[in-house]
Amino acid sequence: MLENKSGIIMGIANNRSIASAIATHCYRNGAKVGYSHLPDSSGKMKSRVEKVVQPLEPVFLEPCDVNSDASLEAFFNQAKQSMGKIDFLVHSIGFAPLEDLRCDTIDTSREGFKVALETSAYSLIAVANKARQILKPGGSILTLTYLGGERVIEGYNLMGIAKAALEAAVKYLAVDLGGENIRVNSISAGPIKTLAASAISDFSKMCSINADMAPLGRNTDAEEVAKSSLFLLSELSSGVTGENMHVDCGYHIVGSPKKGCIEKWSKTDSSATHP
Repeated sequence: MLENKSGIIMGIANNRSIASAIATHCYRNGAKVGYSHLPDSSGKMKSRVEKVVQPLEPVFLEPCDVNSDASLEAFFNQAKQSMGKIDFLVHSIGFAPLEDLRCDTIDTSREGFKVALETSAYSLIAVANKARQILKPGGSILTLTYLGGERVIEGYNLMGIAKAALEAAVKYLAVDLGGENIRVNSISAGPIKTLAASAISDFSKMCSINADMAPLGRNTDAEEVAKSSLFLLSELSSGVTGENMHVDCGYHIVGSPKKGCIEKWSKTDSSATHP
């Protein structure tokens, strides 16, 4: 699907990252890809990402701090030098300080809010601005989000606000870049056990409820998200932009628990079965 295509993937943390699965599928489908890693003096961040992408024959692996204009400039200059024009870009980046993520939204600090919104939402705008200089007409930008940007998900808190901003940015960027025939879309993935997910309180409970309520009766995984990403990155989706595709086994369409969920939850709740 991506034969003779090239692109950039930003945001791999380790081999459990959704971006890692996307990278693997891009490679298997013929794409040549360059990667970013978080800059740090110890070299640990580079080493983590290197372990993931080394088997995928990366065109380059360079540091990039999306909250630094100078770092973005240097990264995309390297991308241009190494790859020339590209066909796609994947933005899989989000962060909120742990103390602000785990407190009630009303207790979010001003500084925590700034950091979360800048890193998780503005970074897409900043990255798209640099990428447009090397994206070919027909190119695709893809970012990753979660249902907590559309609805209140207990425990998602500040990150839900950041994802709502990210999803709005997708739509506005789709209009800004549409005249250059560059598409911008997002995938709203169901809960997947990644490094980022470990910061969310009661994540295991969230996964269990999702699996019970989803029409397919299970949770999605990174491989399924990666396969849907291929569609949005390839020419098969040439008429799709500004879209938020849900890859969550249908959980987002459900307004109330399916038949049998309440009974199941009651049986597993000791306080309900043994008053």
